[in-house]
Amino acid sequence: MPELIPVQWKLPQGTAVNPITALEAEWTRLDLAAQVAGKQIAIGIGSRGVAEISTIARTLVRLVAASGGTPFIVPAMGSHGGATASGQIEVLDSLGVSEATMGCPIRATMETVVLGETARGIPVHFDKFAAEADGLIVANRVKIHTDFHGPHESGVVKMLGIGLGKERGATLLHNFGVVGLRDYMPEVTAVILQKINLIAGVATVEDGTHRPVHLQALPASELLAEEQKLLDLARSYAPRLPVADLDLLIVEEMGKEISGTGMDTNVIGRWRIAGEPEPESPRIRAIVVLNLTEASHGNAVGIGLADFTTRRLLDKINFDHFTTNTFTSGFLERGRLPLVFPSDETAIHAALTHLFRPNPQDRPHARIMRIRNTLDLGTVWVSPNLVDEIGD
Repeated sequence: MPELIPVQWKLPQGTAVNPITALEAEWTRLDLAAQVAGKQIAIGIGSRGVAEISTIARTLVRLVAASGGTPFIVPAMGSHGGATASGQIEVLDSLGVSEATMGCPIRATMETVVLGETARGIPVHFDKFAAEADGLIVANRVKIHTDFHGPHESGVVKMLGIGLGKERGATLLHNFGVVGLRDYMPEVTAVILQKINLIAGVATVEDGTHRPVHLQALPASELLAEEQKLLDLARSYAPRLPVADLDLLIVEEMGKEISGTGMDTNVIGRWRIAGEPEPESPRIRAIVVLNLTEASHGNAVGIGLADFTTRRLLDKINFDHFTTNTFTSGFLERGRLPLVFPSDETAIHAALTHLFRPNPQDRPHARIMRIRNTLDLGTVWVSPNLVDEIGD
C-alpha cells in the first residue's frame, strides 16, 4: 500500500450565522410571539446531526416561553431510535436535547392520528402529541437527500411528512420507494399544512464545513416554495471529494448523525437502491468503512454501501434498531453486510488484494483516499498519485 499524504483543501464556505441572534430576528420579523401566546406549542426536533441543533432547540423553547406559550419537544424522526419512544428520547439526548438541557418536557410516542388522505388515497399519519398541540414549530437542516433528487429533499417538508409521521407514516411512503419520497411526500405535507397549525418551520443551510450559514423561519403559507430556494442554496455548498476516480476509499467512521444513510451517498457516489441507476460520479471501485459512531446507538443503516468492514463495527450494531430502520426505508440492499475482517489492517489489505487480483504488480500505484467521514472532508489522506490532481 502506498504511503498516504495528508491534504487540506478548501470546501465551499459561507459566512457563519449565530443561530441565537438569527432566530431572534426571525421571531421578531414574523411576529411569532403573538402566534404562540397562551398556547401549547410542540417543537419538532429530528435525529440528524444538524449543526447547532441543541442551541436552536433551546432558543425556541426560550422564545416560546418568553412569549407566553407553553413549549414541549417531540421527536420528529420516523422510525429511528428502534421505532420506540424511549429509543427516540435516547437519540435526542445524544444530540444534547433533553428535558434537563432544554428546560421543558419531551413527549415521545409512536402513536399517530390520521389527519386525512392525499388525492392518491394515502393516509396522512401524524404524531399524536404534535397533533393535539395548539401550534407546531419544527427545526431542520435543508440539504441534498441521500435517496433521491427533486424539488423537496431533506428539510422541513420531509420532517413534517415523514419525521412526524413516525414509523407508520414513514413506512407508508417508503413502500413506494423513491417515488414515495420524491413525489408523494410533499403531497402528504400539503395535507398536514391544511390540518395543523404550523407556526413556522425553522430551516438552516450549512456550508461544506458543516457550519450554519443561513437560518430562516418559514411560515406555513411559504414553506413549500421557500424551501425549494433553500435547497438550491444548499446544493451550492454541498461538500464533495476532491477527485472523482478512486480505487479505494477508506472511511474511518459512519453514523446516523453524519448522514441518514451513515455515509452520504452524494459524497461516495452510491445509491444502492434497486431499480435506480447509480450516480455517474464519483467512481469508487471499493469502499472500506472501519467504525460506527457512538451517536448512532448501534444503528448501522447504510452499511451495505460499503464492500468491506471490521469486526469492531459489527460488534457495535444494535440489530433491532438497524433492522427496523432499514426495513422501514424499503432499501434493503443498503442493509446487506459487507465482508467483515478482524481489524482495520486486514480489511484494507483484503480490499486492495481484491481490487488488484488480476494485476498485483499495479497495487503500489493504487488510487487511495482516506477520510474521517463523509461530513468532515476538509482534511483527506491520499496516495501520492492524487496530490497533483487535487492541486490547490
